[in-house]
This record gives sequence, C-alpha cells and structure tokens, in this order.
Amino acid sequence: MDHLTDRTLRALGLAEAPREHPLLYPGAWPAGSGLLDGDCFLPLGQLVYEDRTPVLAIGSNACPGQLRHKMAEFGIMSPLPMVMARVRGVDAGVSAHVSRMGYMSASPVSAPDTVRDLFVLWLDDEQLAVIDASEGAPVPNGNFNRAWLPAPDVRIDLADGTRLPGAYAYVNRHGVLHDGTGAPRTHPGQRALLTELLSGLPRFRELFGVVPEEFSARARGDRRLCERGTRLFIEEKLVTASGLERYVGSPPTGSQQTGSPGTGASLSPPLT
Repeated sequence: MDHLTDRTLRALGLAEAPREHPLLYPGAWPAGSGLLDGDCFLPLGQLVYEDRTPVLAIGSNACPGQLRHKMAEFGIMSPLPMVMARVRGVDAGVSAHVSRMGYMSASPVSAPDTVRDLFVLWLDDEQLAVIDASEGAPVPNGNFNRAWLPAPDVRIDLADGTRLPGAYAYVNRHGVLHDGTGAPRTHPGQRALLTELLSGLPRFRELFGVVPEEFSARARGDRRLCERGTRLFIEEKLVTASGLERYVGSPPTGSQQTGSPGTGASLSPPLT
C-alpha cells in the first residue's frame, strides 16, 4: 500500500484543480509521463496507444488534478495515459476570452522555432467527449475548436524515438492576445498575466478589480461579465490570430485513431 500512497496526486503535488483554485492555473504538471488512474499517477508501460486519440495539452489539461475534476464531473474514472513529448512548432499563448472559471486560459499558437516539452493525452472515446465538452468544441458558441496539427508542421517526438504523425489541439475561436507587435504573446502564468492586464488596462480594471483575487471572484460564473471582458480585448485591439486556424476542419493523418469533434457521447459543456 505504501507504493500506491506515494503515487497519489496529493503526495506528488498534482491534486489541485485550477477549476477550484483559479489563480493556480495552469496547475501543476507531472515531471514525466504517467497513467492518471483515479487519485494516483502511475508509471506507464507504453507511450503510444493505437486505439486512442492523441490530444496535445497546452494549459490545464496537462494538470492531473484538472483532468480528474473534468472526468469526475461526468462520472468517468477510466485510466488516462499522459505522455511527455518534445514538441516543435507550438507554444502556449493567451486565449482572447475571459473564462467563467475565473482565469485566463492558455491557447496554442503557431511557433515554428519553439521547442518545448508538452503532454500528449491518449483519450478513449468517453474521455475525448468530456474534454471536447469542457472546451466547448461541440457547440457553435464554444470557445475552442479541436483541430488536427499534422507533422511536419508540428513535430511531436516521444522519449522512445517515436515521432507522431500529428495530434489534436484546441484552437481558440476568439483568437489570442498579442505582444504589442502583432505576434501572439506567451502565457506567463495566471498571477503575472492578471497583474499586467489589471494594471495596464483601466477599463479591464473597472470590470474585474485591481488584484488577481478580485478578478477571479468577479469573473467566476458571471457569463455576462466575462463576455464584456472578452469584447474589451477586441475593442482595445489586443487580439490576433493564433496561426493555427488553418487546421480547423482539416482531416487527420497517420495511423493513430483520431476522433472527430462531436464523436462519442453527447455532453453538455460546463462553464468555460
């Protein structure tokens, strides 16, 4: 029992879900690959799962506590493989919408010269339907589209030398925030981002307060306020394209099973 206790999310520092603690976004990521199985993060026996759909995690979907929270909302408890990969061509930008979860989420952006470690989630059909619903992918007014990012445009290398033919990622329908030059900015972490936005945008501060704690408290669950904040980004001319929009609706390639948006059980999207 000791070896199981040592692998609990709590013991590993992976238990907190940004959905419950917004200022922790994107949450704690594992140090390496593993199997999310209930409250435990266990060693993996393989890195590729031919009967599952690969989804690249950019923000809180790489946090086991967040994944557990999303799955539990729909009663899904099946094991979920999380595989660390070396990825070239994608970085974590800032979604150009205010989430009703009380944070500013990350969104993938095209970054051809960027190489970073990200997680590939290997999802079964039920798990894929849950993540789709959490991102609003199945509904017309959702925040994200699930798009297939193909090799060689995006290179995904696993620790055993396997190079994937691509993976899905969730591309923001609102676009992303830019860095002042028109290029997508990277997500610096929740507190740093909110502190910058609240101090630099008087109208944003009027809506959401002067400190990150106020932002989260006001935004959480308030659809109309979040929509006003999202429109404000457009009005302040802070929004640009992610560079990944061209992949939305493109068919997948390669040998791995790849689900399509809307497949699996029909789930009502929670707050995003």
